[in-house]
Amino acid sequence: MTQTQTPLADVRGKTAFITGGSSGIGLGMARAFSAAGMKVVFTYKREAHRDAALAQFPKGNAGVHAIRLDTTDREGFVRAADEAREVFGNVHLLANNAGVGIPALASTCSYEDWDWAMDVNINGVFNGIHTLLPRMLAHGEGGHIVTTSSSGGIVAGTLGVYCTTKFAVVGLMECLRVEMQGRNIGVSVFCPGLVKTQIFDAERNRPASHGKKGGAAGPPPVLADGPPVDLMAGAMDPLEAGEKVLAGVRANDLYILSHPEFATAVRERADALLASFSKDPVPPLRQAATDTFTPDIYRVEAARRRGR
Repeated sequence: MTQTQTPLADVRGKTAFITGGSSGIGLGMARAFSAAGMKVVFTYKREAHRDAALAQFPKGNAGVHAIRLDTTDREGFVRAADEAREVFGNVHLLANNAGVGIPALASTCSYEDWDWAMDVNINGVFNGIHTLLPRMLAHGEGGHIVTTSSSGGIVAGTLGVYCTTKFAVVGLMECLRVEMQGRNIGVSVFCPGLVKTQIFDAERNRPASHGKKGGAAGPPPVLADGPPVDLMAGAMDPLEAGEKVLAGVRANDLYILSHPEFATAVRERADALLASFSKDPVPPLRQAATDTFTPDIYRVEAARRRGR
């Protein structure tokens, strides 16, 4: 079995760059990474969020630096990466966390909602990879990229636009995992369930270029056979989520799945996929071609995790 590399098994003294790190899961990551001895750069969009986030760290903590950034701004991303290097040196961990939780149905969403979700949740992730991955490869000190997806990135739900973007980044990170084998760059995707964040209060950050809110929202979550409830009351604390991400990065886990309540739905989805394959015999040449080009990341990851 292929040996899984763990380039950031020891994170102390390394530098992390977290997008959307001034609140929610991103701030949870920043706090967890800082407590583990990392130098932390986090990006923000609102000064009030930046100030509130910085107040979560020990006074005068020289190991934390905030940079204003819109992750859809590619030139701005380069400038932010340059600033991070000037302040803390080489970046070793990129946490693509910034995202918008647009509660729009795929069947009725507006062009504005669709384009905004794609721009932030997919293009913003790619911009981070395109900007910082070459720098990690160049400095040769080992690195890791982790992207925040969602439980809505592995099982479908009523938030069709959001789920589409989150499914996409799972696929992106799986492909990147294949491409980075043997290159001392770890790759993970974080798929949490409910965490106490403001992810679905996205309208506060909608840029003028993406118009006004449009389309119908999905129905509110409900418990089985019960009335609508405030599910956030039982949501995970962001710091706990950040600590789970840190553990996953250290171990170079491909999938960081913090909420076991989604295991049944994932199993049912996998069962539905397997049950849907044609029963026709496969021609030998076609099977050989498939075996040649199918990556072993799934088999290796499953064997590695079951062996713990």
